[in-house]
Amino acid sequence: MTAEHRVDVLVVGAGPAGLATAARLAAAGAGRVEVLDREPRAGGAPRHSAHGGYGTLLHPLTGPAYARLLVTAARQAGASVRTGVTALDWAGPLALHTLGADGPGTVTARAVVLATGARERPRAARLVPGTRPAGVYTTGELQQAVHLYGQRIGTRAVVVGAQDVSYAAAGTVRAAGATVVAMLTGLPGPQTTLTRAADSRLRHGTPLLTGATVTELLGRGRLSGVRVRHRDGRTAVLPCDTVVFTGDFVPDHELARRGGLALDAGTRGPAVDGTLRTSRPGVFAVGSVLHAVESAATAVREGVHAAGAVLDHLADAGRLADAGRADAVPLLVDPPLRWIAPNRVTPGDRLPYVLRTATRLARPVLLVTQNGRVLHRERRWTAVLPHRTLRLPADWTHRVDPREGPVRVSVRP
Repeated sequence: MTAEHRVDVLVVGAGPAGLATAARLAAAGAGRVEVLDREPRAGGAPRHSAHGGYGTLLHPLTGPAYARLLVTAARQAGASVRTGVTALDWAGPLALHTLGADGPGTVTARAVVLATGARERPRAARLVPGTRPAGVYTTGELQQAVHLYGQRIGTRAVVVGAQDVSYAAAGTVRAAGATVVAMLTGLPGPQTTLTRAADSRLRHGTPLLTGATVTELLGRGRLSGVRVRHRDGRTAVLPCDTVVFTGDFVPDHELARRGGLALDAGTRGPAVDGTLRTSRPGVFAVGSVLHAVESAATAVREGVHAAGAVLDHLADAGRLADAGRADAVPLLVDPPLRWIAPNRVTPGDRLPYVLRTATRLARPVLLVTQNGRVLHRERRWTAVLPHRTLRLPADWTHRVDPREGPVRVSVRP
């Protein structure tokens, strides 16, 4: 038998974005707010990120402590948080089929918020050939194995990537008692928010190989090494029994895709405007499903911001929201920019935008135009690197004319 029930707002995903949305909605009196998550415990990625860097400068927290804080806030505000429940597919415009320990169910809501997060692409998706030996991880798999389940890993690890998440993975390897024999990236240098001194300190003397890619995994039964190709064509074998692929994130957008929501070609997540409304009335999206992957603090800010739009939707039964959607125009980026989120814009939007570039940009000028008309121009006085967030304020959106077509963001020297 299928259990059916109704709520006012259904949030899919109990990571920072989903929990922040739920806490804000419940505290504001949005009615019955329910959060679903397929994991056995709520909290999202911070739950197994044992390193610090969460919270605020005055109140720094580890990932698990931050996750507990968000879960507590959501529950104390009055939201229901159900774990071990998977949202399988849509049962209607604002209804989802679910499956949990109690069997199948259907949840119907007045508004749905997708906070399904992102995942790292594993070795197979990166098309790295070789056998299927033990000792191959993504960052998330490694952190769960070490911090949640206390599993042993190998003794010598290679970390593929040189982003902030790569350094977190290297820290997890060391916490497990193993040695990081090398970090490597196909780019000319690291793509982190760290200073040069901090970069050196966190690597603890570990070589950073730039312009290098893994071309093959070696070994049967257990990994014995990785074959590396350098930019000049030279190849070498790094002996190791563990390799961690980090940083290549993609949105968990299956629900959005199955629901026929418009997806953005750049982010591969749901297309949203500045209030985080998707193309389906009453459905919103927040967090890493929109842009894989930003900080937990960014996810929380978006959750709080989206909650305001959800409250407006509930208050007027979606009428104003639908009217605003009609004014939204595409927000596009020109190469070498890769993507921007949100990726639709209306004259009233106020949420700052996040962008990524495919190549290093030395002190670029950001130019926002519509039909040849300049809406915004600003110079960045530092270099912008791939895999690093570039932020664009929204103080120009009132100049957007919905009749003049798409708005474009480009860079100039």
